[in-house]
Amino acid sequence: LVGHGPSPSSSTSGAEKRDKQYRAYQGFGDHHGGVTGAHTYFYADEAKCDQHMETFLRCIDASSGSSEDGFSAIKLTALARPQFLVQFSEVLVKWQRFFHQMATEQGQAGWAVLDTKLEVEKLQEALASLGIASKAESQQWFTGENLGTSGTVDLLDWHSLFDSRTKLSRPLLIPNRKTGQLEPLLSRFSEEEELQMKRVLQRMDVLAKRAMEKGVRLMVDAEQSYFQPAISRLTMETQRRFNRSRPIIYNTYQCYLKEAYNNVTGDVELSRREGWHFGTKLVRGAYMEQERERAAQMGYEDPINPTYEKTNEMYHRCLDYVLEEIKHSRKASVMVASHNEDTVKFTLRRMMELGIHPSDKKVCFGQLLGMCDQITFPLGQAGFPVYKYVPYGPVKEVLPYLSRRAQENRGFMQRANRERDLLWKEVKRRLLTGNLFSP
Repeated sequence: LVGHGPSPSSSTSGAEKRDKQYRAYQGFGDHHGGVTGAHTYFYADEAKCDQHMETFLRCIDASSGSSEDGFSAIKLTALARPQFLVQFSEVLVKWQRFFHQMATEQGQAGWAVLDTKLEVEKLQEALASLGIASKAESQQWFTGENLGTSGTVDLLDWHSLFDSRTKLSRPLLIPNRKTGQLEPLLSRFSEEEELQMKRVLQRMDVLAKRAMEKGVRLMVDAEQSYFQPAISRLTMETQRRFNRSRPIIYNTYQCYLKEAYNNVTGDVELSRREGWHFGTKLVRGAYMEQERERAAQMGYEDPINPTYEKTNEMYHRCLDYVLEEIKHSRKASVMVASHNEDTVKFTLRRMMELGIHPSDKKVCFGQLLGMCDQITFPLGQAGFPVYKYVPYGPVKEVLPYLSRRAQENRGFMQRANRERDLLWKEVKRRLLTGNLFSP
């Protein structure tokens, strides 16, 4: 189950290469080029986005009518202009990199995300020396906030600071690593982008309210990495509102990304601090070829783990972290969206070790309709919540998606043959014993 220019010269810095990942690029923003892994919506206009929202509403209704505790999946590139998502992602990533730049200057390079904490005094001195804000001005940043009361600021505090700073009329300046000059963080954010933000949040609000009314959970699919910071941020804003008493909104984490563990752990910690329920779907990922092609063309570091084994390790690491959170807080839920038998076995073993019972309904499983029934049905029969993911849409768009899923599951045909042989063996047994219609 998945949500799924010319090269620079060799002197290009690593930071500059990474910044290119979140730059709007005509070849990969508003069209389908190179996407066989999953569907990327072509943005037409606001009316089209509203049409997509209506389709998603009907899907929520269908999920409600077909199963108890159902799920409905949505894609944010269907509800907002993809280029806006790229631009918003760029702003979020620049702000986060500024935090890590400050951390490096405080001797914390390479530290784990949640262990990295800036000393407020040193941070204020750095802001003053860079010419971003005087000591008196930066002290105002922390007034009336919980920020800095411990004398330190971590990444989650830093994101909260971003929210409060962007509401001020004076542009927030940060250093450009390439030029060494200060530039407005929100230089690309016009009134149109602000409207886009408002509209997509409104559409998500409509969908979330319908999901709550219908007893359906809403899964926000993951998309390409250059959209993902914005998608995750918008999803988190919706989780804050709707996941107060139970997980209605699920975010998706792609474990083939090098940043997956940092993203999962940071968002779990945020849910702890703010007291809402963390809902997640874990997938391996669906856009590997397109991600690598774009990275090569635009000259930034490949965001994907180098090997399938590394992705497996990342998946199990993220999953284990969420399972531990379920055990300790009971305010987390996970869909293990995988066709990998080893991952399913790993999950069952860890659930048993941690005392998480299937009836708790904190852990569920998902596979594509028509694939891996030899995993799906035994899980269901054993009492585990398990779901079949049903792709829908025009045939010409759904077929490439299913084709990619078949390629991804290299052992699928062998498993299908094995399942067919077992079924045929059972049919013959029943014929010989005269019990064709009963076990």
